Amino acid sequence: MLTFLRCFAPGLVFLLLLTGRPAAADPRRDFAGQYQPQRRLLAETRREGDSLHIYLRFPDASVLQRGYPLRVAAWASYEAKRPTWRRTVGQLARRTRPEQAAAWVEFSVAASALLPGQVLSVACGANEEDDAGEGLWLPITKERLGRTFLLTDSVGNPLLRRYVRVHEPFQVDSYGPEKPLAVKRYDASFLAALPPMSAPGSQPVARTLPARDSLFFRAGQLLRLSQAGLYMLRVAEAPAGYGLLVVDQDFPALNTADELIQPLIYLTTSAERQKLTDAPEPKRAVDQFWLKVAGSNQPVARQLIRTYYGRVAAANELFTTHKAGWMTDRGLLYVVLGAPDVVYRTATEERWVYRDPNGSSGTYTFRPKPSTFAPEHYELVRRPEYEMLWYAAVEQWRKGLTARSGR
Repeated sequence: MLTFLRCFAPGLVFLLLLTGRPAAADPRRDFAGQYQPQRRLLAETRREGDSLHIYLRFPDASVLQRGYPLRVAAWASYEAKRPTWRRTVGQLARRTRPEQAAAWVEFSVAASALLPGQVLSVACGANEEDDAGEGLWLPITKERLGRTFLLTDSVGNPLLRRYVRVHEPFQVDSYGPEKPLAVKRYDASFLAALPPMSAPGSQPVARTLPARDSLFFRAGQLLRLSQAGLYMLRVAEAPAGYGLLVVDQDFPALNTADELIQPLIYLTTSAERQKLTDAPEPKRAVDQFWLKVAGSNQPVARQLIRTYYGRVAAANELFTTHKAGWMTDRGLLYVVLGAPDVVYRTATEERWVYRDPNGSSGTYTFRPKPSTFAPEHYELVRRPEYEMLWYAAVEQWRKGLTARSGR
């Protein structure tokens, strides 16, 4: 079972007090701060009896040391002007566990206070006005309300991600009696996202994945998966499976020549990438590629490499689902264009806005496309009018201008 500190009496659902004061909020909240990996508040949940237990990890523990309350609110939608209810987490100091510069907090909310389709926000600040950028926004789904297990690392902390590394120890931690687990491995050969102006018909057709292997584990067993791939975990008696990607040891960063060459698909031709792959020293060839882009200016080349592959690693942290984050539609834009300047969300779409220094902007729309393996997967609405914007962005990279502008 989890090694977390329990701060409430056994069998007693943690009750939160309604503030009773209305909370006016801009219906067009900006969620761009959710895509800053170093600042992002992470969360995991587990159904425990008649409550939903919530585990939070604050990357900066000092946020919790300023004396501000931790507020939780349920919203009918992302664009709702006022919350359905807003409550304050009691005994916050007792519910906080430090972890170096970070901190964990856990509490429960009565499941009866939550409905599928709502969004739960959590923020620690001086006033009741929600902060979409700094706080947590957690979609409430039927799956979340019904899942009675979560993945933990070898010491019992929630994993907070949909991937594990090859041979990395982890555990499926169930509420109540531990239950046996069945695991199936599937083919994980997926393609990188197509450019945003691609015709809808050019998108790969969804396919049925054949299972390659089946594994069985006893209740409470520490797991280590030895082969990379896409896995489906099924806990006995659970209504649904849980998709998990098993990746290389260095993930989300890149290390091998092949790993460094693959993301260049967004900037290069297939002939250019093949030339890099066929080079006697592919890693050196990748360095030479960036040096050529930088006009033989080594400091600029180093900055280009740091920026591009830093974005790839960040996209892997943010968007990994059934495939590496950089290969997803959101990862595509994140790598080439950078983090969005503004993000708007509704129940049916997410819009990213990029603003150029000259005042012009481009807006890209994503729509949720959940699946068994990837419940938080989004697909870009591709449009031919993106062509000029896209080629201009790629040209910036090919001329080594992205590093100079800091974009």
